[in-house]
Amino acid sequence: MKKKYQYLNSNQVLYKTEELLDAASNRYKITIQVANRAKRRRYEDIDMLDDLRIKPIIRAILEMVDEISQPEIISD
Repeated sequence: MKKKYQYLNSNQVLYKTEELLDAASNRYKITIQVANRAKRRRYEDIDMLDDLRIKPIIRAILEMVDEISQPEIISD
């Protein structure tokens, strides 16, 4: 998954964010979930120095969009 998000531009991030917000029934709840995931990932990945190109908040948004749009990812 590290290489998957390596080369993103800001438009892709904006489109993914809009996709996540459109799928959410409550924007406040999804914002809190994204923030909590980013915070958790920041502390989990503290020893992974090769993955610092993408900020935790952007990574959290992209992962959550993938989980919503591709439910087979979390079914394993």
